[in-house]
Amino acid sequence: MGARLTRIRGLLLLGGTSLSAVLAITGGRQLLRQEFQITPQLSSAELWQHYRWSGDPQQRREAALLLASRSSASPDRRWRLLGGQGWGPDPLAAVALKQQALTARALGLEEQEQELWLALLQRFPATAASADARYHLGQDHAELHRELLRQQPRHAAALAAAAELPKDADQQRILTSALHLARWGPQWPGAQSLLREACGAITGQGMTQQERLQLAGALAELGDSNAAELCLQGTPLAPEQALTIGRSLLRGNRQQQGRGEGILLELAHDHPDSPEALAAAALLSEPLRPDPVLLDALPKFVQTASVDVAAARVRLAGGEGGLEVLQRWPDDPSGWQLQWDLAREALLAGRWDEADTWLGAIPEEQLPDPLRARQQFWRGFSAFKRGNDDDAQQIWQTLVTTQPPGYYTWRASARLEGTDLPELSGKQATNGLEADGTTADRTQPWTALDSGDPLVDQLWRLGWNREALETWQSRDPAGDPSPQNLLVEGRLLMSVNDYWNGLSRLWKSSLRLVDPDCPTRFLLHNSQHPKPLLTQFQDAAQQEQVNLDLLLAIARQESRFSPAVVSPVGAQGLLQLMPSTAAEMAGKELSTEQLRQPDLNAVLGARYLAFLLQKWDGNPWLVAASYNAGPGAAGSWVSPELEEDPELWTERIPYPETRLYTKKVLGNLWAYHQLTSSGDRCTE
Repeated sequence: MGARLTRIRGLLLLGGTSLSAVLAITGGRQLLRQEFQITPQLSSAELWQHYRWSGDPQQRREAALLLASRSSASPDRRWRLLGGQGWGPDPLAAVALKQQALTARALGLEEQEQELWLALLQRFPATAASADARYHLGQDHAELHRELLRQQPRHAAALAAAAELPKDADQQRILTSALHLARWGPQWPGAQSLLREACGAITGQGMTQQERLQLAGALAELGDSNAAELCLQGTPLAPEQALTIGRSLLRGNRQQQGRGEGILLELAHDHPDSPEALAAAALLSEPLRPDPVLLDALPKFVQTASVDVAAARVRLAGGEGGLEVLQRWPDDPSGWQLQWDLAREALLAGRWDEADTWLGAIPEEQLPDPLRARQQFWRGFSAFKRGNDDDAQQIWQTLVTTQPPGYYTWRASARLEGTDLPELSGKQATNGLEADGTTADRTQPWTALDSGDPLVDQLWRLGWNREALETWQSRDPAGDPSPQNLLVEGRLLMSVNDYWNGLSRLWKSSLRLVDPDCPTRFLLHNSQHPKPLLTQFQDAAQQEQVNLDLLLAIARQESRFSPAVVSPVGAQGLLQLMPSTAAEMAGKELSTEQLRQPDLNAVLGARYLAFLLQKWDGNPWLVAASYNAGPGAAGSWVSPELEEDPELWTERIPYPETRLYTKKVLGNLWAYHQLTSSGDRCTE
């Protein structure tokens, strides 16, 4: 009996030891997985080592996926890397199956493609990746397209399915697709023409009132107010559509503006307790000198509750009551705008004490960074003009050391140390370019996305940025996006070369994000200053001997690096050249397609900048103003103040668009010139 107990104890001890070893190994693997991550910072050679030799199957899959994301030009290599990576229940397997199916399509492997789409749909029917399976399989099975529109309405595949109609589509299918796009994607390519068609050549036969409202609201959102009004056919407006259509009409001619004002007033009276009523009041209060008759026509409740109406009355009264409004609404963007309007008026009149009072009415820590930088610069300027040099220098020094490079940090640096811009033209302007036209790209290195969604973050980390974006956008919308979510979506959009929408999201984030931590501040700043199409810009800068950063600064402001953009007045391409200006620079007439070619547009834009730089002897203020308003207008604004106080000279530019444009371009130029990583600045 004793011997038997001894043997049992020995077996238990041995089993316990083995179990401890297994637990130790498993725990060690888990610890290693937590400490080490596959990221784009790894070289292909390092990734290959992990792909071949890692003892962690998940790590091997991640290495294979990141290697595959770098192999877009080689479908054969991607096929080999992706093979066998769709194992297990992890959502990452769904992405691997989708990419395998797309690669099979590129290789012409139709049977394998169909099998992979079916496997994806059967195993992962609720993932974002399954939308692509429904889209591709739905080419032969219409029910899958209908299922796609029902279950994943915001996904790009659903929007594409809605927009891609056969030529013989009946009116009901046209209407169904148009309503889907009106709700989920009015900006989708081809949506506007489909919305118009659904209205029955702008007659809207056979539609319900709610459907008319939905289509008309989407057309108004696109700026097509005429089509929106015609599509309504007298349908009574709901608050949401009334606001959208009224806003759109305010951008039209005088007759349309009058109709827009009437719609907004009617909205405010019919629904005074709605958020749309306050938004309507904001639109009617928007001009610097709004019509007091319109303000008085608003319901009393709306007038009392609206910061925009209160701010408008302060502007009309020459500032009277301004402090009370700012103290009541210190966190409202309309209050921030009122503060600047009043401070700017005092600055231009040389009333430095009054300007400082307005500038200090809202504490700087309650303002987002772009407005905080503006406030700090002008408080320093006011102190300087009052003879308080020490106070001015202290304010400007704080601005320079705490805020990212931009227009106001440049001007503070110039006031402190005489710091100026680099050479903008001539051989010295291109000294930073190597003999072959290349230069070191000083943009932000790869950083984690930190979206709060583990799968989105994982896809970003593995280089599948479009998958990350589609997964992010497939989530149910949660109302007005937070500044942090705008930052995430902006970075995702930029990563797939959608600079137009990406930069818009990032700018909105910067205007809503109050007192961010240092890494977030500089991540947001650097994300807003990308360098796409760098080779084309470098070649143009080298050829025309124009500073590369100036070219990037202009392109960022003109087109947000979007070659297909056309302005309302007909300016084309990356640098938004008017056809007549482009023809003069090229020495011949050019087609629209030619003007949209990034390399040609960059060269012609650089040539025009070289002309302006020569005309104005390198003066950056006049060059920027001329690019927007024309050399004739800019030349008429020249005064001694341009040399003495160029910041005040800029604020006196009579065209608000050119005034803002000049500051934006020069701020972009300084930002590109000083571009640095957040880590460098946040560890000083």
